[in-house]
Amino acid sequence: MDNKARILIVDDEDDILEVLSYNLEKEGYQVVTANDGQKGIQIAEEFEPHLIILDIMMPKMDGIEVCQKLKSNPKFKSTLIAFLTARSEAFTQISALDSGGDDFINKPIKPNVLKSRINAILRRHVELNKQENQNIATFGKLHIDFEQFKVLVNGLDTGLAKKEFELLTLLASKPGKVFKRSEILTKIWGNDVIVGDRTIDVHIRKLREKIGNEFIHTLKGVGYKFEF
Repeated sequence: MDNKARILIVDDEDDILEVLSYNLEKEGYQVVTANDGQKGIQIAEEFEPHLIILDIMMPKMDGIEVCQKLKSNPKFKSTLIAFLTARSEAFTQISALDSGGDDFINKPIKPNVLKSRINAILRRHVELNKQENQNIATFGKLHIDFEQFKVLVNGLDTGLAKKEFELLTLLASKPGKVFKRSEILTKIWGNDVIVGDRTIDVHIRKLREKIGNEFIHTLKGVGYKFEF
């Protein structure tokens, strides 16, 4: 996905739509806007965006409901959704993730930060898609060898344990996406094994010790995401 990527912005505040679209168009992206959720869904059907920037707090239909409706359509299965919100409560973020969202952009919005985040989200998405049918995924100095179940940092084997490898590959499968703690527990340990939240914390700490602190990020009260 190059700088011709299509971005749909849905927000009920016209000044925010104007600022965001202006700055993203300067970056070379194709941008369209909608000022309510229903219009956003209609435009998405025609425009087929690669990324939707979606405000949570909107009248008529809030962002979480919009996201749920979009993600129920197979057409938007791979569409990235970044929520735009001034609210930082953990329950809001969890609801947004449950609806199918991938990331958050907090208000007030700084244009340079916005452009950097959007560029990074789209770039990571492209690089992951290029690698998804290969045996090795590369994220800067980090190399994941799926065939040999090895993780290398600067060419050196990190010696990850089985669960550490599974946890890292889950997080790295969707860079930028926030994985809830409950989702991690289910996918890595399963429903039949009873483990506590402390188990995740210990494995995350060990992963950071072995691969470095820059790849795995914590969203307090919500979960973890992989970025590079």
